[in-house]
Amino acid sequence: MIAYFVRRLLYAIPILLGVNVLTFALFFLVNTPDDMARMQLGNRRVTQEAIEQWKADRGYHRPVFWHAAQAGSAKLTDTLFFDSTRRLFTFDFGKSDAGRDISEDLRQRMWPSLVIALPSLLLGLGCALSAALVFAWLAGSRLDFWGGVICVGMMSVSGLFYIIGGQWLLAKLWRIAPISGYGDGLEVARFVLLPVLVSVLAGLGGMVRWYRALLLEELGKDYVRTARAKGLPDGLVMWAHVLRNALIPVLTGVVVLLPSLFMGALITEAFFAIPGLGSYTIEALQAQDFAAVRVMVFLGSLLYIVGLLLTDLSYVLVDPRVRLE
Repeated sequence: MIAYFVRRLLYAIPILLGVNVLTFALFFLVNTPDDMARMQLGNRRVTQEAIEQWKADRGYHRPVFWHAAQAGSAKLTDTLFFDSTRRLFTFDFGKSDAGRDISEDLRQRMWPSLVIALPSLLLGLGCALSAALVFAWLAGSRLDFWGGVICVGMMSVSGLFYIIGGQWLLAKLWRIAPISGYGDGLEVARFVLLPVLVSVLAGLGGMVRWYRALLLEELGKDYVRTARAKGLPDGLVMWAHVLRNALIPVLTGVVVLLPSLFMGALITEAFFAIPGLGSYTIEALQAQDFAAVRVMVFLGSLLYIVGLLLTDLSYVLVDPRVRLE
């Protein structure tokens, strides 16, 4: 198991390098360092001396991938790609192109993202599993039929509909929560209520349908028929046996979602003006702040790989067949 874990960690290195190469290639196909300097300096008539100084301060005066004027290994090491990649892998994020400390920005903005993403994940998981258990238990009934119709309808609606509809109904019409914004202390609960409810509703239909299918698959297996033949109540069979075995694939979906807890939801944070990591990423893209963009892309890739590793480890913990193998 340890050898497998170490091997997966080693696989992550070329993946992160490949993601970083693509980020550099795509960004510098669209922009040049001079364009980035003019945008950050805020004046297209800025002098060439100011542009060169801005590039020198941030390392953009060097070639991106290959420094032909150097000799030996310096052709690769004395480049913007090598220097920034080395600092990324040591978690030295430096400063953004706007001059702000990226690590400090991440520390400040991760908490609003967590305050929204964590309750959304837990509440959505609880509601989806509960509804799926009821529908699977009453499979073929009218409740199951109309529940499936409602879930398919919820899946067919864009997430923007839930955001705009929630803002109109709960904020403008009923005045239960503010339309957007973010507060301090206990006031945060007022601003978080609407984004959390919208996030839960937007993903509820698909989650219920998926969990129901998993539960129905488990209900048709031999161990369920054996438990019922021995006289165990249906409720005990569902909760003690079926749900426990169905949680194995559920863990895959849940653990893979863990990176979103830290990276934030781009659309949700943008519409509700939440100062989280999602809105931070959008602001960096709009400002063409390459230093901040490459850090967010790197962290997103790293967290996704960690999520997949945790998924593999969770299989070992919950599935005895994996442990035996």
